[in-house]
Amino acid sequence: MKKLLSTLIGVLIASTMQAQYQEPVRRDTSRLQPLKGLEYKVEMQGSLAKGRTPLWLNANKYGLSSLETANGYVRGGIERPLTTDEGRKFGLGYGLDVVLPINYTSKAIIQQAYVEGRWWHGTLTIGAKEEPMELKNNELSSGSQTLGINARPVPQVRLALADYWTLPFANGWLHMKGHVAYGMTTDQNWQHDFTAKQSKYTDRVLYHSKAGYLKIGNEEVFCPWSLEMGLEMVSLFGGTSYLSDGHGGMQKIENGKGLRAYWHAFLPGGADNGETTYQNVQGDQLGSWVMRLNYDGDWSGFSLYADKFFEDHSAMLQLDYDGYGEGSEWMEKKQRRYLLYDFKDWMLGFEYRYKPDNWLNNIVVEYLYSKYQSGPIYHDHTITVADHIGGKDNYYNHYILPGYQHWGQAMGNPLYRSPIYNEDGTIYFKDNRFVGFHVGMSGHPSECFKWRFLGTWQEGLGTYEQPYTKRRHNVSLMGEATYTLRGQRLPAWMRNTDVRMGVGADFGSILHGNNYGLQLTIAKRGLLGKR
Repeated sequence: MKKLLSTLIGVLIASTMQAQYQEPVRRDTSRLQPLKGLEYKVEMQGSLAKGRTPLWLNANKYGLSSLETANGYVRGGIERPLTTDEGRKFGLGYGLDVVLPINYTSKAIIQQAYVEGRWWHGTLTIGAKEEPMELKNNELSSGSQTLGINARPVPQVRLALADYWTLPFANGWLHMKGHVAYGMTTDQNWQHDFTAKQSKYTDRVLYHSKAGYLKIGNEEVFCPWSLEMGLEMVSLFGGTSYLSDGHGGMQKIENGKGLRAYWHAFLPGGADNGETTYQNVQGDQLGSWVMRLNYDGDWSGFSLYADKFFEDHSAMLQLDYDGYGEGSEWMEKKQRRYLLYDFKDWMLGFEYRYKPDNWLNNIVVEYLYSKYQSGPIYHDHTITVADHIGGKDNYYNHYILPGYQHWGQAMGNPLYRSPIYNEDGTIYFKDNRFVGFHVGMSGHPSECFKWRFLGTWQEGLGTYEQPYTKRRHNVSLMGEATYTLRGQRLPAWMRNTDVRMGVGADFGSILHGNNYGLQLTIAKRGLLGKR
């Protein structure tokens, strides 16, 4: 596994540097203008609900949401996109996005604050920036299982090959992109407040993500088919954890630090503090194998895609070594024997796209299954029992770290019920074994009007550690319409303003009963000065 990861990342970094030598030389005819192309955004939003804010009125908004009955915000930001310097060998981008919320987990939010530079194809970003999902529809999908858009951005240093680069062999049929990033979460104070320091929490959690994608296809020969495949991985590590000692106090655990901890996050290895005989790997390691088959015609197209989630090596490789000896040789590998796990826990999706303006332009259908988790049995081999089984993967949870969340929201797919829903002050995903069906539809019959609909049915079993006493079900619905004010008769300050209205509802017992909500958003974007 380490050799596979090091090869993928090595190729990514090498190609990021090598790409500059494969392109024809571009000559920049003017000096870089850091203030050229500067854009602004002003947005106001208000939500009212009976019960909690419904799922699809608060999920997949980069964590900019609240479950409170009445909530809202005023938001303002400026941004210089990297695309401003398209055509130059060097590009500069930056942005600042500040939110003043009402009834949120924070009194003020710096949603984005970053600066980034591009040299040919390679991009370096420093700070917190909203990054879109790969290989999925960002408006209609239920969300990626690993690199999702449901939680606030993590401040990080990110090296990326952001767009597909055509490899200098295979006659233009093979392309690649990806990234490597390190950062630190910012929800330490929220964890203190949410848990009242009476249940598990961790200060200064470190974050690492990496991804690599290959694309097979060639648009230059007018081939409408393409295949994209990739690996996404995340590690949460480091920091100082506090766990209940069972006697009313909290036990302090110093997690891995230093360069070795960063290396073990990059290539999964090491061990958590306190592990001796049975060592797994350092921190919370998780990821997804992803794939997408595309057909892109002149008027329409469609895609079939898959997202195979894993929480450790048993689910990543579908294999576990099971050939240990007995007695005094119980820790020695004696046989070439492996345990093959079932190929379950998939997210499977279909997307249809119709390009001309129409009342129905996009349809997304997804099926999610997460009930297996390498099986219901966890057992490390012992001096008397040689069999080695590794089940109960407990998706998105970790026994030391607070799991795959940021500010209470799942950093992957929001159908894994986020800890922010918990009423007992525990940072824990209480429904990670479920099956779900999701539908998304949208249309843009004119340049001024667009709409979308999301609908999800879910059956949950809880977790292996804390199963529900009976199956729970949930249905979440959302309808949204956006109208853009245009026309020369309108005052200049009103033109190109989006007015968006959304209504949502939850029915069932997974999200604590029935919820109904209404959300109004007014947003205006524009250009500061001239391009």
